[in-house]
Amino acid sequence: MKPALVAVLFICSAWAQDKPTSAAVAPGCGPTDAKFDVKTDKAQHPIIPAESGKAVVYFVEDDTHFQSNPKPTTRIGLDGSWVGANHGNSYFSLTVDPGEHHLCASWQSWIGAGTRNNAAAVHFTAEAGGVYYFSVKNSWLRESMIMGIELVPLDSDEGQLLASKFSFSTFHPKE
Repeated sequence: MKPALVAVLFICSAWAQDKPTSAAVAPGCGPTDAKFDVKTDKAQHPIIPAESGKAVVYFVEDDTHFQSNPKPTTRIGLDGSWVGANHGNSYFSLTVDPGEHHLCASWQSWIGAGTRNNAAAVHFTAEAGGVYYFSVKNSWLRESMIMGIELVPLDSDEGQLLASKFSFSTFHPKE
């Protein structure tokens, strides 16, 4: 009985350490309590042309290395506000003004024990007429039981390829 109790206490304390306890502090992130409902459509693949004097940014969620279900819903932040979300292998895009921007990607809920990080951040400088692609790479490997998220810039050819294979995301804030 004592070994079982010790094992349960050990497991509970390990989970407690992995659970996110503080707000993400990257300048691109929004409030931690914001959540989105996301719908994806594999048949749609809209291309947004850059408006005059603006740039277009695509956010592609790649769950190829997330070996579990359900897949995470990932919020995307821009300059301190959440601007959308993806779920599963999906993408969305938006227009931005030229200049420096701070991006953030964060799982909107706790995924489980073994999470090494549940948020990622990067900054970039947009130029008028530019098109930028960023990949949110979610990973969970059964062998190691380690989960994580990365936010990385993509080559435009790779970004277009992934967007053409993945579903288009539409989203709205949960009430």
